[in-house]
Amino acid sequence: MSWDNIRFDWNQVRAFWVTAEEGSLSAAARALRLTQPTLSRQVGALEASLGVTLFERTGRNMVLTRSGEALLGHVRAMGEAAAHVSLAASGQAQTVEGPVSITASDAFSTYLLPPVVERLQQIAPGITLKLVASNTLQDLLRREADIAIRHQRPDQTDLIARRLPDSRAPLYGACTYLDRHGRPETLEDLARARFVGFDTTDLLLEGLRQRGCPVTREQFRCASANGTVAWEMVRQGLGIGTMFSEIADLFDDVEQVLPEVFEPFEVSTWLITHRELHTSRPIRLVFDLLAETFG
Repeated sequence: MSWDNIRFDWNQVRAFWVTAEEGSLSAAARALRLTQPTLSRQVGALEASLGVTLFERTGRNMVLTRSGEALLGHVRAMGEAAAHVSLAASGQAQTVEGPVSITASDAFSTYLLPPVVERLQQIAPGITLKLVASNTLQDLLRREADIAIRHQRPDQTDLIARRLPDSRAPLYGACTYLDRHGRPETLEDLARARFVGFDTTDLLLEGLRQRGCPVTREQFRCASANGTVAWEMVRQGLGIGTMFSEIADLFDDVEQVLPEVFEPFEVSTWLITHRELHTSRPIRLVFDLLAETFG
């Protein structure tokens, strides 16, 4: 491989990256503390050097083209890798200090975040984490949390949102329940099953019916607005329920119901923060670690 033809300007790449995350030149300029004309020139220079159009300008907004979307994934990986290399090489991760709060659903917080906390304590012991386990949207703009993991995209334009890989939520039952009541072999067999509901059962009931399951409200014998409690009721054999496969795979006392027949629920996942991401080293480090872990 010849390195002679490679031309790389990190300032241009960073200008593209932050503009893509912020959604407009004015917001990106504020985040990077540059003038808007300077930022625009850097983005334009990157487009010229690559010979592609990265953004469609629609009013004040900058919408990624297909080429821009393809480049963004590589740029994110480069930026995160560069940050980790820099911190590791200088030992700075050990010196990053300060509080960072993360909000996520109760099930996500209970089962998936503790390993991230443990890893963070190893690489940046000066960061103090506060986990807010909640299924309601926390207001990041009011600093109720610094980082949120949510299953819907935020509609506030002042937030930075990165989509993580979608999660799958199949049906699960405790082995003890399935041993006692039998393992369904067809969707019609679910008409005789007991179910555990999450919060109100309306959404789950409608989702099951859309997938051809002849389920009635009377089959939901118990429910909870707390996802961890609902999952524990499933594990205790009180009925069949749904759970993200990443969490269910942690337990050997449950098994998937109708894995070849039932179409799992698809749930989007978003990693969200405010603009302080670009200026706060603790928030940046935790955000990148979450993106690396779940991305």
